[in-house]
Amino acid sequence: MDVIDWLPDSDPAIRWQVMRDLTDTPAEQIAAERARVADEGWGARLLTLQQPHGQWPSGVPSFTSGAAETWWHTLGPARQGTLFPAWTSTTWSLVLLRAFGVEPDSAAARHAVGLVHESVRWEHDGEPFFSGEVEPCVNGRTVALGAYFGRDVSRVVERLLGEQTADGGWNCEQENGSTRGSFHTTIDVLEGLLEYERAAGPVPGVAGARLRGQEYLLERRLLRRLSTGRAVGRDRKTGGPSAWTRFSHPALWHYDVLRGLDHLRAAGGTPDDRPAEAIDLVRCKRDADGRWPLENPHCGELHFPLDDGEGEPSRWNTLRAMRVLRWYEQGPT
Repeated sequence: MDVIDWLPDSDPAIRWQVMRDLTDTPAEQIAAERARVADEGWGARLLTLQQPHGQWPSGVPSFTSGAAETWWHTLGPARQGTLFPAWTSTTWSLVLLRAFGVEPDSAAARHAVGLVHESVRWEHDGEPFFSGEVEPCVNGRTVALGAYFGRDVSRVVERLLGEQTADGGWNCEQENGSTRGSFHTTIDVLEGLLEYERAAGPVPGVAGARLRGQEYLLERRLLRRLSTGRAVGRDRKTGGPSAWTRFSHPALWHYDVLRGLDHLRAAGGTPDDRPAEAIDLVRCKRDADGRWPLENPHCGELHFPLDDGEGEPSRWNTLRAMRVLRWYEQGPT
């Protein structure tokens, strides 16, 4: 089966994006397919899992100490399951709904987001969900979700603009004294700022901060250390080997090269030679049938599978890789 026929033989969440990004389908047909996301398949299934108090059912996280477990049980339902556990908490459920492209103005989405706005609080200090908390990575996602679903996140954006590091990035360890950007945090914030620009239009300082953040990625060729020019071998966040050349989905808080490229594509950046190595990496992962496999699924549970498993052809990775290559190969527009 041709890859363009194989891709949409799936869920509306993938189908409408194939129509928009790969086949130049008329806008009214794209809109009709996208409208199905809230009522059919993965989108509808995820929306129906939300509980009446606004949280998604996520279970209890694994704890490394008795004190942490005791703390968790003192939080109450408004704060249990906002960010943790991975990847079934309310944050990650909303991240998936945005990735699916559920129409933010649909009745189901408005109801779900309204419950979150009214009732859900962060584990950190009980902050309202769309007010964010203290970590730039969390707040970048909050901005992306709030902007997408029509909630006011302007104060969170102001905080992020003030937290950009001198190298153009952001880092979740800034509250602990870090002064260097992080690939993981920077991509979270970049996606949030871009979504905010789409929703709010031109806002002083936002586009400039986003462009500086994109330069952070491009100066490093999306996978190298600026100081040495060598590919990043060790991930300071996880303490283990870097997995940035392996394409995960959903990526969640993790950076990888395909996620970075897909952001640049979405931002409308004009391709130059700096992503060329990353683009070559994408090309070399395409199999004989024109598909890309799922790699490096992150530890933790999803509500339900979105692909056929590690090493198997992935519609999500194939969609993203194909639209990235199309963007790069078309060049300046």
